[in-house]
Amino acid sequence: MMNPGIKIFSGSGSQYLAEQIAKKYGVPLGKSVTQKFSDGEIQPAFQESIRGDMVFLIQSTFAPSENILELLLMIDAARRASAYKVIAVIPYYGYARQDRKDKPRVAIGSKLIANMLEAAGADRVITMDLHAAQIQGYFEIPVDHLESSSIFIPYIESLKLENLTFAAPDVGSANRIREIASFFEAEMVICDKHRKRANEIASMVVIGDVTDRDVVLIDDICDTGGTLAKSAALLKEKGARSVRALCTHPVLSGKAYENIENSVLEELVVCDTIPLKSQSPKIKVLSVSDLFAVAIRNAFENKSITSLFMHAQRRNS
Repeated sequence: MMNPGIKIFSGSGSQYLAEQIAKKYGVPLGKSVTQKFSDGEIQPAFQESIRGDMVFLIQSTFAPSENILELLLMIDAARRASAYKVIAVIPYYGYARQDRKDKPRVAIGSKLIANMLEAAGADRVITMDLHAAQIQGYFEIPVDHLESSSIFIPYIESLKLENLTFAAPDVGSANRIREIASFFEAEMVICDKHRKRANEIASMVVIGDVTDRDVVLIDDICDTGGTLAKSAALLKEKGARSVRALCTHPVLSGKAYENIENSVLEELVVCDTIPLKSQSPKIKVLSVSDLFAVAIRNAFENKSITSLFMHAQRRNS
């Protein structure tokens, strides 16, 4: 196929973000509609020709699971409408926390989602801050795994914090935090937690010194906000001067807003990969639209996306 065109469409769950991405790219958002039948069944349809085009479908797969099904149906519809290539743009990849069998008789949800995307006919996936980076290996198609660090780093620099220290809210986040701490040539600490069950912390300790430090907690997901609230309180008890948190995906379920607002956090900075359910004076939103617009352009033009990653932003020595 020579010189395919580009079309960008949105699923119902990410319309707010897709409009911004299309605007930043410089093309109108494609026309599509999702019909819902009385029994709850959905049927997405494209309202313009996509024959021979590279089609980018933007949809985060947060709850409800209907968002995932809608994306799969849109991929299938694009294939059947003779699209040249179909690229699933998934700012938040749902079920990523189910990346392994951590107890008997459970599913590996993130692998199943990968299988379904491929079976539906996706040629490529563009996503951001997977809960476990190795999920990329579940795919037999290319995956562009973007990082929120390219958005968070300029924001952290703008704060001009005097005694900057980075904190990992759990051991699993240590590698991600180590890279950012190295970029700023700053110290890092780890909040080691033990859970009794999902979304419930039994105990937590801080590994490292935070006395008189301005601490920045960084994580990929903020769900109930319990871990962040408890981590912030413990860091303050250990002598931190200030504590703020930066999290890519604002799942914010249950009592999350209450937990954040009642915490000692200065602020919670999140990305717009998932729409906020309500506003809070402590929650600030940074947009990923510029980042995804560049990633889509480079994918369409067969260019590298290396410049979008943190290692490409390192200061000159």
